[in-house]
Amino acid sequence: MIGKDTDFIQDAGAVIETLDFINDYSGFTNLKLLAQVQNKIGDNEILETLEKVGLIDEKDKKVRKYSLGMKQKLRLAQALMEQPEILILDEPMNGLDKTSVLRIREILNAFVKDGGTLLMTSHNAEDIQVCCQEIYEFDDQSIVRCTPSLVYR
Repeated sequence: MIGKDTDFIQDAGAVIETLDFINDYSGFTNLKLLAQVQNKIGDNEILETLEKVGLIDEKDKKVRKYSLGMKQKLRLAQALMEQPEILILDEPMNGLDKTSVLRIREILNAFVKDGGTLLMTSHNAEDIQVCCQEIYEFDDQSIVRCTPSLVYR
C-alpha cells in the first residue's frame, strides 16, 4: 500500500531526478492519472499548468517522444499542478533550454512571492541566486556557508 510505512509532507510538490512517467501515455494523461491520487484538481488545472510550463502544444504527445527538456517540464508541471505550499526541487533546470529556464525561474519566483516555500538543490549558482532567499552550501555533509541571496526578487 502506498504510504503505509512512509510519512509524506502534506501539500508538497516534488521534482526528483529519477521520477519517470508512463511512456505510452501522453503528458496530459500522465498528469491526469497522478491528479486522481488526491482528487484535488481537474482537467482545467492540468491544462493551465501545462500552459504555464510551456508544454500545452505537446500535451497529447506520448511521453516516449518527449525530449529530456520536455520531460523535465512535465516533472515541474506535476510538482506545481496541485498548487502545493511547499516545492522540493532537485536540479529543476536540468535539460531545459535558455528560454525555458527563464520561464521556470519566473514561475518559481511567483510561487515564493505568493507565500510558497521552495527547497531547491542545484549546481547552477545563478539558478540558486535568482530563485532562493537563503542559500546553504554543503561540503562533505556539513554546512560550510549560509548566505542570503543578493539577487532574489
